[in-house]
Amino acid sequence: ILDIYRKVPKDLTQPTYTGAFISICCCVFMLFLFLSELTGFIATEIVNELYVDDPDKDSGGKIDVSLNISLPNLNCDLVGLDIQDEMGRHEVGHIDNSMKVPLNNGYGCRFEGRFSINKVPGNFHVSTHSATAQPQNPDMTHTIHKLSFGENLQVRDVQGAFNALGGANRLESNPLASHDYILKIVPTVYEDMSGRQRFSYQYTVANKEYVAYSHTGRIIPAIWFRYDLSPITVKYTERRQPLYRFITTICAIIGGTFTVAGIIDSCIFTASEAWKKIQLGKMS
Repeated sequence: ILDIYRKVPKDLTQPTYTGAFISICCCVFMLFLFLSELTGFIATEIVNELYVDDPDKDSGGKIDVSLNISLPNLNCDLVGLDIQDEMGRHEVGHIDNSMKVPLNNGYGCRFEGRFSINKVPGNFHVSTHSATAQPQNPDMTHTIHKLSFGENLQVRDVQGAFNALGGANRLESNPLASHDYILKIVPTVYEDMSGRQRFSYQYTVANKEYVAYSHTGRIIPAIWFRYDLSPITVKYTERRQPLYRFITTICAIIGGTFTVAGIIDSCIFTASEAWKKIQLGKMS
């Protein structure tokens, strides 16, 4: 009495070629939809959101910076890195975790360095300020290979300006000009499926080139990186479709396909039977 899945005896059913064709199409269609849903269930999606906060509170108010820049017409003895910010830091000739590689038989230099900056507006610049003797006409033409902040974040589905200045070429600029790169740094968090978070920073950049003068004459050129931090944090989170949603979708695919196919088959069978009756009526 309580069985809602009552069986119909086989002798009360009638197989048709149309029903067989629709059944095959129905199975192929369900298989296609099932594989599509299965692919979506296995794959992970990345959801992004924006909020106002300092995500990396354990950093001690510091941001790691990685800089790689080549100056093909400036000797390594003259190249130095200076750092200053609004917290009163003023460091000339930063040398920790840095390396200078001679280029062009010693006429040029590639500077590679890793250092930390405070999470306040400031700047760091490549210049000759720390040299024991200033050159007469320092040539600040350069190529920036890399400038990145925080952890190295390379995820296939995340597109961002984590190394926006990578590949910047200023070899054809005025050798005596200073270069200003104004950076807006945006904190970025990536959280994977296990809940592990990685902290990086994207940035936008604007730049200008100029020859500066004061009442004493031309000012020694430099390559300035002036930065400010955005209060907005971008968070990327890896997610996977819940199992219950996957099962619900599969049930909807199977039930919906069978229902629609049954309606189509019933319409075709009814029309076919009606047509046969019309033909029999004409013959009689």
